[in-house]
Amino acid sequence: MKRHGIVLLAAGLLVLPSLLAQHAHSGTSAKKVSDSEKIADAMSAAPAAIAKHATIMDWPATPEGTPRQLRAGTNGWVCFPNSPAEFGGASIEDPMCLDKEWQGWADAWMKKATPSVGATGIAYMLKGDKGASNSDPFATGPTKDNNWVVSPAHIMVLYQDLKMLDAFPTDPKSGGPWVMWKGTPYAHLMVPVSGTKVAKMP
Repeated sequence: MKRHGIVLLAAGLLVLPSLLAQHAHSGTSAKKVSDSEKIADAMSAAPAAIAKHATIMDWPATPEGTPRQLRAGTNGWVCFPNSPAEFGGASIEDPMCLDKEWQGWADAWMKKATPSVGATGIAYMLKGDKGASNSDPFATGPTKDNNWVVSPAHIMVLYQDLKMLDAFPTDPKSGGPWVMWKGTPYAHLMVPVSGTKVAKMP
């Protein structure tokens, strides 16, 4: 997750965290992508049964912009298509779909407030992401000590009780699920679908 990586919106839709600093569709340098292509891309982030009825939102053209609805949904999920590495940058493969709990979590993350998780939350990024610090929820790029990780295809899980995460490691190279941002109110479980790689330092 910025994993990104994370989004909010007025009519009940939000834009995801970890993700925000690196996400939003570019205006000039990126290739023009049609709305139908963006919708198909956003739907690729989650299982078809979920994506089929999800609301599809596009990233704003600028950091100050407002997400644009591409398609209304009926199941409470919201999905976003690929986002560029930075505003105005080239697009990357990182579509995502968030359930209601993750949308609320994203809102809190953006405000640097404590999330109020009322039930187990699920988010999908089945194409992976561009990378995020595994220890600092607000890092915007890799450093020598912030454990930057580029995650493969994965599912993200929120728990009401953060103590539930104590049963899992924090090492993204463990070969299974790991806890991201442990020790913060934004801690959640990362469940990889394929192997995970640690980002190379520039």
